[in-house]
Amino acid sequence: MADLKQAFGSSTAITITLASLGAASRESTNVDNGSNLFLDAMVVVQVKLQSGTPVGDKAVYVYAYGSEDGTNYGDNVTGSDAAITLRSPTNLRPLGVLLCPDSGALTYKSHPMSLAAAFGGIIPRKWGIIVQNATGVTLSATGGDHSCRYTGVYYQTI
Repeated sequence: MADLKQAFGSSTAITITLASLGAASRESTNVDNGSNLFLDAMVVVQVKLQSGTPVGDKAVYVYAYGSEDGTNYGDNVTGSDAAITLRSPTNLRPLGVLLCPDSGALTYKSHPMSLAAAFGGIIPRKWGIIVQNATGVTLSATGGDHSCRYTGVYYQTI
């Protein structure tokens, strides 16, 4: 008798340009799950603030977006690495929050965030993330200071 166990794919970059993101939001290029057929994706986001003191929410919000047919997205999402104006309230799926309470040019890293949990248990055919900077401090101008990645989760028979 075989056992069904959880397995992980490789850590893969999500295409999103976060350098110099001010008090705004940015969407990633969509991730196509049509061939990998992952059951979940664990998303990790890292940002670095420029020097300054966070104000307001002191947070970076991460949302998920998806497409049932691989073409049409909710709200005003395009599926491309681009600036996006979030609707208020938004219909995007909350994925996680990076609290950024301290002054200085600090780096903040999220814990792994479950994409399937954001979508009620099943990830869409195509999906992506949106990062909203609500810290009151512009993100670092150096692209390498930021990182958005995911690791696919699947089951294997052992």
